[in-house]
Parts: sequence; structure tokens; C-alpha cells
Amino acid sequence: MRIYLIGYMGCGKSTIGRKIARFAHLDFADTDTLVERSEGSAVADIITYQGEEYFRGVEQRVLEATASEDDIIVSTGGGLPIWGNNMERIGQLGLSVYLRRSPQNIISRLSPYGRQKRPKFRGLNDEQLLAFMTTHMAEREPVYSRADIVIDCDNMSDNDIIDLIMSKIKNLKR
Repeated sequence: MRIYLIGYMGCGKSTIGRKIARFAHLDFADTDTLVERSEGSAVADIITYQGEEYFRGVEQRVLEATASEDDIIVSTGGGLPIWGNNMERIGQLGLSVYLRRSPQNIISRLSPYGRQKRPKFRGLNDEQLLAFMTTHMAEREPVYSRADIVIDCDNMSDNDIIDLIMSKIKNLKR
């Protein structure tokens, strides 16, 4: 089984994915980490120096590489499902789970490092970041909401989210 966690930047895909992988004895992959290993450079630097189009191409190749893995949970980059036909491809490869959070909730979760490592967030004060995220997330919502499972995470702990995902996966297997 392949499970793909999708959602906006900073919504907790990697954190939740690692925890589910440990709990369910699955392998774990983070597409941003795989891109960085492939390119020998940070995502932010790839986008800055090579451009977003180049980055998305590498990201798409990394997504395809997950097709050879079984029993894995994959944390995708926030923009991966939006680019090209990636959301459809995710649906062909496995089960998609959208971790939906409000912009306010994501901002409250972001560390200063978390803000700095995301090029689109750099240099924005809290008010500007909230406005940017509100608009950006609304644009992405129609794609994200096509996931097999949608979880509204704002008022849930990580453990509650993991329990809910595991419960839904067990129900799907029946």
C-alpha cells in the first residue's frame, strides 16, 4: 500500500507521515528530501537558482520513483499535487490523504526556520503571510480536496490525526 499525504506547506505532512510510518511499520519518504538528495541542493536553492519549472520536473520524477515502493507513506511537497497531472498520478499510485489546516493554524505551527526555508514565505510579516496563504490555499483547495481522505486537522492532536488516518485505512481495506 502507498499512502500519499498532501496539503499546504507547513500543515504537518512530514511529521504525521513519520509517525504513521513508525506506528504502522511502513517505509517513509518525503519528496522534498528526495529532491534535495537527487540534486545535492536545498529545495529553496533549487527554486531560487534553477527556477520553479525545473524544481517541479525533478519533483515529478521523484513522485514516479515512489511507484516502485510498496508499504510506504509519502509526504509530498505542498505544490506537488497541483503541478501537471500529479494529483491524478497520485490517485493511480495509491491512497491520498489531505491534511487540511487553516492559514492561522499553519502560521501558529511554523518556526522561524520553517518560515525561512520556504521561499514563498520569506520576508513576509504575519499579516502579509496570512493574506498570501489565504489566497494561495484557496487556489489549491479544489485540487487538494480531490484526495481520497480529507482530514480537518485544526483542532486535532497529531495522535488524533494518526488514529483517524489509520481507522479510515482499515475501513477501506474491508
